[in-house]
Amino acid sequence: MLEKRDNGYRFSIDTAPIIRILRTLEPVTIEIVSETCFERLWDQLVKQHHYLGYQRLLGRRLKYLAFVEDRAVAALSWSAPALKLQVRDKFIGWSAEQRERYLDRLVNNSRFLILPWVQIPNLASHVLSLNIARLNMDWEERFNKRLWLLETFVDPCRFKGTSYKAANWKFIGHTYGSGKQGRGYYYHGCIKEVYLYVLEPHFREIIGCEQKPCSLFHRPAKSFIKVDELHMILRQSKWNPDLIPFMELTEQDIQAIADELVEFHKEFHECFGRVEHRRLGLAYVSGLISNSKAKSVEPIALEFLDKDAVRSMQRFMKTYRWDEEAMEGKHQSMLSAKISSADGMINVDNSEFVKKGKESVGVARQYCGTVGKVENCQSGVFVGYSSDKGYGLLSCRLYLPKIWFSEEYEQRRKDTLIPEDITFQTKPQIARDLIHKVVETGLFPARWIGCDTTFGTDPDFLKSLPRGMYYFASVKSNTKVFIEKPIVGIPPYSGRGSHPKKIKILPGQPQAKTVSEIAKSPDCSWSFTIVAEGAKGPIMAEIARLRVYPSKHELPEDCPVWLFIRRTSEGQIKYAFSNAPEDMALSEMCRASTMRWPIEQCFQDGKGQVGMDEYEHRSWPAWHRHMIYVFLALHFLLRLRIKFKKNSDADTASSLQAGRSCTASSLINPEGRC
Repeated sequence: MLEKRDNGYRFSIDTAPIIRILRTLEPVTIEIVSETCFERLWDQLVKQHHYLGYQRLLGRRLKYLAFVEDRAVAALSWSAPALKLQVRDKFIGWSAEQRERYLDRLVNNSRFLILPWVQIPNLASHVLSLNIARLNMDWEERFNKRLWLLETFVDPCRFKGTSYKAANWKFIGHTYGSGKQGRGYYYHGCIKEVYLYVLEPHFREIIGCEQKPCSLFHRPAKSFIKVDELHMILRQSKWNPDLIPFMELTEQDIQAIADELVEFHKEFHECFGRVEHRRLGLAYVSGLISNSKAKSVEPIALEFLDKDAVRSMQRFMKTYRWDEEAMEGKHQSMLSAKISSADGMINVDNSEFVKKGKESVGVARQYCGTVGKVENCQSGVFVGYSSDKGYGLLSCRLYLPKIWFSEEYEQRRKDTLIPEDITFQTKPQIARDLIHKVVETGLFPARWIGCDTTFGTDPDFLKSLPRGMYYFASVKSNTKVFIEKPIVGIPPYSGRGSHPKKIKILPGQPQAKTVSEIAKSPDCSWSFTIVAEGAKGPIMAEIARLRVYPSKHELPEDCPVWLFIRRTSEGQIKYAFSNAPEDMALSEMCRASTMRWPIEQCFQDGKGQVGMDEYEHRSWPAWHRHMIYVFLALHFLLRLRIKFKKNSDADTASSLQAGRSCTASSLINPEGRC
């Protein structure tokens, strides 16, 4: 609260809620606080409560506080405008020379904050109007310049710009998504709305310019219909600024990414029968890695091609003749050259995609890991690969629930173009076939095969895995094992009832326990161990391992396996079986436990960055083609990060600016996670 005293002001912040109706308020007053004792209060309020925080304002600047009954309710600042802003400059119509001469006639509303405890409808637009009414006079008195235009940027992800619209500001378009950095610009990808307020209605006559046409939205010209022309669009597209997490992208980097993507997609041109297919494919993968919120066919076609291409792209994904199997093979061959290693791991996991309705291929009510319950969804089985050099997805197949092979679903199978030779298989059976197919290529040598509980709890699946590799298979907490192998046989006949014929554990022999019971028992000896070297240093965890006999049908398996138990810092315990030999070093098994994570990171990156779950395809071919392009998008991101990492290593200054180095291991585990 600001309290007036005879000898000046004493201020303390009163955060008691102010809930009023505007017309019942005492008059709102606006005070300049620049270079006064209240400037520190302005800095404190903005630093604590504005989502952008407080940074030193550039050039000429004025700071204001709005008061109601001596209590601050809002903070505003005005400072230097953007040096270059395409939509604004076209709205004004000035030349580069005119902009340099008259830019000081513009000012930017760089901060506007209604304090969080103030709940007064329409206060924001009222404060803006009061401030604008006196701004020109204050600016001329302080800096001897009259202002012609006011500008501001609104983040549409946070605000609707209602207060500016109500105060008669004009929305003129969007920013490109870059910011000033030194003498150049870097790309941050945060597209903002641009609003202007005209103070001098005859400003164009004074400047000697005319307004130029400018679309409110950045849409590619409809005449761009060839691959080369699409390349030019890509050089100006809105890419995700997090494509390369350890770098801030400059405008030159954006153009380099576009060029790199075109060259990357050329590697797959032999998979297409027509040039038009190449164009559609390039646009599709561009849409997946772009900064667009929607990443299904229609928005991708509208963003990178035109409205007439929507139908073509739908057919490209569903029925056009191009060789997706050859594309997958080429992808694997290229990825192998970058990440294959003799001690790598082949991973298998399933991922679900929530869907509405009943017409999408493979959709059914089934357990959905994405939401943690039974839900209407599709489920796919995916095979990936990880090593110290990197990771990626290699192959996949959509799981078809058993009901999809019933007579009731015969028409749906035809409508969704499911091949006639596809028969029902469980997820472990699909995983087995995919793994053997990958191993047969010889492209991904591996010492380990990793899997989650869906597959790790299936003994038949584990026995079907290729020989010469060790599995590291997650199991559920209620999985039963024997610490000692009991003697089994047919119990002796007691002379009562029928003669026993079923083999059982003989009386007095050790009984099976769940792995969770073992984790709590004295049989489990814990050790604090370095499980991996992460990007932020050694990763520690509590580890226990012991030899056990898995229980199958209440009897012990013939051969013992390792039970590997890991307890996280949050107290969560994870369990896994491994058929590694008894003399396998603990450090090697710890390393294997961390190599299970990258396939989960692929799903996270796929769904978070490249639209893995945003498709609207209903057919079997389109689902698999979409996933292949997701693989390519993730492959391209790995390729980018490796390339830019080398460039940044060559430039020490850039590396320091990035704030952290990127090693080969941090490409797998950038956050030090295991």
